[in-house]
Amino acid sequence: MMAAADEDAKDPDWVERLRSEGVVPLQAPDECDAGWASPPGHNFLVRGPDYFATKIKVPADDCLLKPLAFDWIKSSSKIHEVLQHPNCRVHTAMQKVCLPVDGVSPFFWAFNLQVPSKENYSAVAYFVSLDPIPEDSLMGRFIHGDDAFRNSRLKLIANIVNGPWIVRAAVGEQAICILGKAVSCKYHQGDNFMEVDVDIGASILANAVVHLALGYVTTLTVDLAFLIESQVDEELPEKLLGTLRFANLDPASAVSIDVAEEEVFEDADETVVEAASASMTSRWWKSFSTYINGEEPPPGSAKNGSESSEEEG
Repeated sequence: MMAAADEDAKDPDWVERLRSEGVVPLQAPDECDAGWASPPGHNFLVRGPDYFATKIKVPADDCLLKPLAFDWIKSSSKIHEVLQHPNCRVHTAMQKVCLPVDGVSPFFWAFNLQVPSKENYSAVAYFVSLDPIPEDSLMGRFIHGDDAFRNSRLKLIANIVNGPWIVRAAVGEQAICILGKAVSCKYHQGDNFMEVDVDIGASILANAVVHLALGYVTTLTVDLAFLIESQVDEELPEKLLGTLRFANLDPASAVSIDVAEEEVFEDADETVVEAASASMTSRWWKSFSTYINGEEPPPGSAKNGSESSEEEG
């Protein structure tokens, strides 16, 4: 499969529209100070071609998927199955471009990060493949596999690019986890889409403390990479599915969507989430990092987190 970045100049108009029409503005990665972007793959370290013999990680190549859109939304209930919501802008685009282009139908991905809070925030990253996905590829096996396979393979790499020193000191520069082991994931698959709803409040620990971390969201710049973990030599080197950077998100700017009644996206309320105390949030970051990595990362660890647990790194 061709890496997504190779064909950016030929992206269809509907792709460009979805990237630019969201409430959170699309910005260049180097200029992303109050919006979203797709940082380059080489910002992340992945398992290299000889990882199982050497344990050496290498900068990732270009992503397999194209960045498509980002939504920062909230609801009176937990938001799920976004790609099947009739008022979701990406869902609408899916219906319009479902016919094959040059014999290939676009395949859509959504990673719906469900943030535990009274407002039921979700940060949704959308990606698309305009190239065929071979069924015997690791991505194809993930799409057509069962949930046990998916839970054992879907990996998240998170880099803190900018943020309060107390958060950076507590977490280090990077956290790595297998999502299906750290939290709860639900998978929704259709003929032309795959959605992963990530309930990061599924554990008692995460549910209690992620709400506190919202107090820092307006001052954080975070890079995320989604990938399917390589577990045998034939699957190396690891390849990123897609990347997302979000910077200085404002809780009050989240677009309200009532999933239960299938209402259209409305203008965000002026609700402001109260900031948590710095000491409590620091303790949370340390606890959460311990939870997902199996050990607490040392303050000031090297960028891109070359040190992680061998089981999930």
